[in-house]
Amino acid sequence: MLKTFFETRKDLGILILRLGIGTAFIFIHGWNKMLGGPETWARIGGAMSTLGITFAPVFWGFMAALSEFGGGLLLILGLFTRTASSFMAVTMIVAAARHLTNLDPWNRVFYPIEMLSVFVALIFIGAGKYSLDAMIAKRKK
Repeated sequence: MLKTFFETRKDLGILILRLGIGTAFIFIHGWNKMLGGPETWARIGGAMSTLGITFAPVFWGFMAALSEFGGGLLLILGLFTRTASSFMAVTMIVAAARHLTNLDPWNRVFYPIEMLSVFVALIFIGAGKYSLDAMIAKRKK
């Protein structure tokens, strides 16, 4: 009986996940980076050097901030969820690589890896039925 209860509410679980992760990425990660401007973006974009990419750090930093802020917003809305999750996953790969090369404590290394696993899961499962993605797909049919 309990299994049936949860089995029939998988999409509610996906919605809760999207709302929680999206809100955190907007207000904890992306907001300050978006407002930080070119100096902040250059510092963040410098993380690309761990992958051997040393040109245009301001651009890469802005893209990281945009993927966290804009991606969080898209997750909340359930719009372009797989695409947003893909960009956010790449951002987490770069963040994890940066923490590894800086020899940061393991808790700083594993947080982006944990978030990477969430975004990869969302790429596979999608936004669920309580999303704009589902509404658009329904209209197309």
